[in-house]
Amino acid sequence: MSSSLIPALVRTPVPHHELLVQLLARVPDPRCRRGVRHPAGALIAVAVCAVVAGARGFTAIGEWARDAGSAALERLGLQRGGVDESTLRRLFARLDADRLDAVLGAWALARTALVAGRRVIAIDGKRVRGARGGGSFAPHLVAALAHGSGAVLGQVAVGEKSNEIPAARELLRLLDLDGVVVTMDALHTQHDTAALVTGAGGDYVLTVKANQKSLYAQLKALPWASIPAITRTDRGHGRRATRTVKAVDVPAWVEFTAAAQVAQLRRTVTRKGRRTVEIVYLITSADVHTAPPALLATWVQSHWEIENRLHWVRDVTFDEDRSQIRTGNAPRVMAGLRNTAITLLRLDGHHNIAAALRHHARDSDRPINLLLAA
Repeated sequence: MSSSLIPALVRTPVPHHELLVQLLARVPDPRCRRGVRHPAGALIAVAVCAVVAGARGFTAIGEWARDAGSAALERLGLQRGGVDESTLRRLFARLDADRLDAVLGAWALARTALVAGRRVIAIDGKRVRGARGGGSFAPHLVAALAHGSGAVLGQVAVGEKSNEIPAARELLRLLDLDGVVVTMDALHTQHDTAALVTGAGGDYVLTVKANQKSLYAQLKALPWASIPAITRTDRGHGRRATRTVKAVDVPAWVEFTAAAQVAQLRRTVTRKGRRTVEIVYLITSADVHTAPPALLATWVQSHWEIENRLHWVRDVTFDEDRSQIRTGNAPRVMAGLRNTAITLLRLDGHHNIAAALRHHARDSDRPINLLLAA
C-alpha cells in the first residue's frame, strides 16, 4: 500500500463521531470480486466481536457467528447467511495487516485520555511464538500502548532478518508525537531513536543498562549519594515495594541526543521476608520543570503496563503463544484483533479482561453493542 497512506491514518486522529465499524469498512478487500458474499469490513467486525466474546481462533469465530444468528450478523453488515471458517482463513491470510493496524490505531488514538496533561506511550515488542512451524517465521510485533487507558495505539512487524530497533522507529514515525512522552526499555536507548522522538516534538524516557557501556558507566559514577531522593512505598500482592528516585540535570560530559536529565531509580522489594534490590538508570529529554523526579518514576513504573496489560493478557487470557494460526498475515491480523478487543474492553471500564470476555460471551448482543458504540 502507499507509504503515505498509513501516516495519514495514524498521525491525524479520526473524529470522535466516526465509529470503528465504519473505519473497518475502509480496509481494502484483497479478494477477487467474483464470488465474494460478505464485505471484508463486515467479516473483520464479526471477528472483533467474537474475540471480545473470548474466541481464540477461526473455528471459535465461526462458531460464535453461527450461534449469534443472522439477525445479529446483519447488524454488522452481513446480509446473506452465516460466516464460513474457511472464508475467514483465506481473507485474514491475505489482508493488508499494515492498513488494518493503522485503522485500529487511528481509532484508538482518538479515544485516549491525557495523563497529567500529556499523552504517554509505551513501546515494546512481543513474538507470536505459536506461529512458528513448518518453516514459517514467528511474527515479532512491536506495539504502542497508552499509559493509563491501556489502549493499543499501533503495531508493526519486525522484519524477518531485522530486530526491534528499526521496527520501533517505524512505529514512532506513524504516531503523532507532538507533546507526547515515549517510554522504552534499554534496547532502544539509541541516539537515532532519541532524535526521532524529539525531532517530532516529543520527549523520551529511556532506561540505561550495560548495552550502552560508556553511558552506563558515566551514569553509575555520578555522586548519587549527595543527590536528594524522593521515596514511595507501595504494598500489595503479598509484597512491599519501595522506589527511590534521584534526578539531576544532565552533566556536560554525558553526550546523548537532546538529554536534559539523568536519574537513578532504586527498587527494593520485600516478599515473605526476602528483600531484593534493583538499581536502574534513566535518561530523558524532559527537563525538571516538565518531569520532576516523582513524575519520572511514575512514567517508568507505568511503562510496564505494556507487559502486564497487553502482552501478559494476550499470552495468558487469549493463549496467543499456543495459537496454531500460521498462514500469511493471519497471525498478525489475529494479534491486532486481540489488541482491539483489549482496547475496547479497557475503554469500556473493564479491568479484568478474562472476566470481561466471560461477560460478553453470555450474550451475543453485548460484543456487538460494544463494537457499534465504539
